[in-house]
Amino acid sequence: MLKIQAEANVPTDDGNFRMIAISEDVSDWMPHMAIIAENTNFEEPVNVRFHSECITGEVFHSKKCECGQQLDAAMKYMHQHGGIIVYLRQEGRNIGIINKLKAYALQEKGFDTVEANLKLGLPADDRNFSVAIDILNILEVKNINLLTNNPEKMKVVENSNIHLNKRIPLQIDSTNESESYLKVKKDFFGHLLENTEEKK
Repeated sequence: MLKIQAEANVPTDDGNFRMIAISEDVSDWMPHMAIIAENTNFEEPVNVRFHSECITGEVFHSKKCECGQQLDAAMKYMHQHGGIIVYLRQEGRNIGIINKLKAYALQEKGFDTVEANLKLGLPADDRNFSVAIDILNILEVKNINLLTNNPEKMKVVENSNIHLNKRIPLQIDSTNESESYLKVKKDFFGHLLENTEEKK
């Protein structure tokens, strides 16, 4: 059973946040995280972002995806408006960094992100967003505004005991390197993206 293992206040470039490590076991070195802005009002619908780990985009600023920019934008949004980022340790759509790099190598040969995963014998997307619902229940959050472009995340909330008040889009302009990645998100996964072409 997931439970809170540790928590502390952490000042960041985007403001002060309460960071909470949540896992089944206190010895877990890679727990999920709840990152709560200090001005969050739990009496109103809480702004929430389900964000899956992406070391290449968040730490090394890879241009192949917009994950790092989405996390930065979500941090800024939560600082301004209050809210929670539920940070899920599901690297590479939950295939792990080793398989993710193998998929990147296939992408260099012309495969798109889904084709590369399938060629490796892996799911197109193996993430489990029900974990985020468990975390929101631990935090006693009942009503949310969801920052997302992903209809699957919305469906998970709608099928849970948590009320989805509204969706807040979180779209990042594409680049030359990320245009194909975003096109797959829109065309294959049905993400609610207005345009996947590179912005000039």
